[in-house]
Amino acid sequence: MQAEELLKAIEKVVDERKGQNITILDVRGKTTITDYMVLVTGTSERHARSLCEYVAEKVKELGVEHPGFEGQEGSEWILLDLGDVILHVMTAQAREFYQLEKLWSIDRAEEAVH
Repeated sequence: MQAEELLKAIEKVVDERKGQNITILDVRGKTTITDYMVLVTGTSERHARSLCEYVAEKVKELGVEHPGFEGQEGSEWILLDLGDVILHVMTAQAREFYQLEKLWSIDRAEEAVH
């Protein structure tokens, strides 16, 4: 499955399941671990976990095997590693604290100069 297809499937599921503030980060050229990161805010820890479970179920139907799932029960940040796409589902508090959008928007070339 192409990364863009996977990205669209993930975005559709989290949108249908009421994920909030869906943000897609294109990190190609910034890291070798993945091509895209999808950041989503869940309304609660339970909602965040269920969003990841719904996405995992959907991508398995599409042929993605063994998605990597990180985050324990009661966790404010759950990660679903799908290879070309990594899904981060966080509570609003965790998302504000970690600010992944800022972290991944840093231009590495500018950083090296300063």
